[in-house]
Amino acid sequence: MSTWRAVGRSDQYLMDLMAMHDTIAQDNPDAAMNLFLDIDDQVTHLANPNFPRRKGRKPGTLELVVHPNYIVVLEQTAATVIALALLHVAKQYP
Repeated sequence: MSTWRAVGRSDQYLMDLMAMHDTIAQDNPDAAMNLFLDIDDQVTHLANPNFPRRKGRKPGTLELVVHPNYIVVLEQTAATVIALALLHVAKQYP
């Protein structure tokens, strides 16, 4: 049986999320807030071990595709999942 994990958010993830919001809000504040809330809600759902994630491109990480244009980089242990960063898919990574 899979166990649920605590979900954490790194400072980098939070800064990336705010930067994404601020960029989009310049043109559409409502869309920016909706996307912000949708992305962070999906991160919250990572506590459920059955919530989809994929193997990360960087060793030791996982990725959550939260939007066609955005990916959250994750670190997972037996007890926690930490959102490390929010990346736009056009950005070179790793």
